[in-house]
Amino acid sequence: MTWGIWGKQCSTSQMMDLMQHCISSGITTFDHADIYGGYTTEADFGNAFAQSGIHRESIEIISKCGIQLQAENRQNTIKHYEYSSEYIIWSAETSLKNLQTDYLDLLLVHRPSPLMHPDEIAKAVDQLKTQGKIKNFGVSNFTPLQMNMIGSKSEITTNQIQFSLTDFDAMHNGTLDYMMTNSIIPMAWQPLGTFFKEQNEQTASIHKALESLTEKYSATKDQLVLAWVLKHPANIHPVIGTTTPERITNAVKATEIDLSLEDWFLLLTESQGHEVP
Repeated sequence: MTWGIWGKQCSTSQMMDLMQHCISSGITTFDHADIYGGYTTEADFGNAFAQSGIHRESIEIISKCGIQLQAENRQNTIKHYEYSSEYIIWSAETSLKNLQTDYLDLLLVHRPSPLMHPDEIAKAVDQLKTQGKIKNFGVSNFTPLQMNMIGSKSEITTNQIQFSLTDFDAMHNGTLDYMMTNSIIPMAWQPLGTFFKEQNEQTASIHKALESLTEKYSATKDQLVLAWVLKHPANIHPVIGTTTPERITNAVKATEIDLSLEDWFLLLTESQGHEVP
């Protein structure tokens, strides 16, 4: 999302350099959504990918569909969600065209709609899979009950949710429990949470706790915050948003950090402002 006009407005050459840096760092999955950049970022990425010389089989491409924004190339009068089978198929095919690829490794429905129907979504998913246009299907920002409903007709492999040291509701409301029970991979958007974005009592407490841990683990604060996410047994996959090569490299190193049990609970305690019950 941050590569295009909603973020750093990377040029084609800059995107190519970022792709190569990610791959050389061990990151091979690129997370998209049709709406990013007001429906422009997928095409920008696709142009860069086509010129990069990167083999398609060496990377994984994810996209999402369903959110209808008011944008120059859409005639929407209000933000809404569209999950008819016809629209899901059209949206996926449009993403394929923009990304200049024949298939998506994973297609997610972006946010739950009050009007979504599992049969209608399954009809699209079945067709896209049969035609080889998507390999896997998942959801994003779905509750356990919503996953259960959609999953009754379509196999859900992934749910991309908000999860971090400052936004950990999914750990207490059953979302991560449901995914562990049903072998659904959690992806975490904004995995650093508000830690570097806001100055408040919560983030100040976390900063203070991390001061003593950076030396202990020979790690930076952002690495430790990612390591906190990675320690959860649900096998959470963080979606990092940075476009800075050094921070991308740092993020990968977080996978080598194994926080002790007490240090993990120390950070949780400081974040929530009280001991666990």
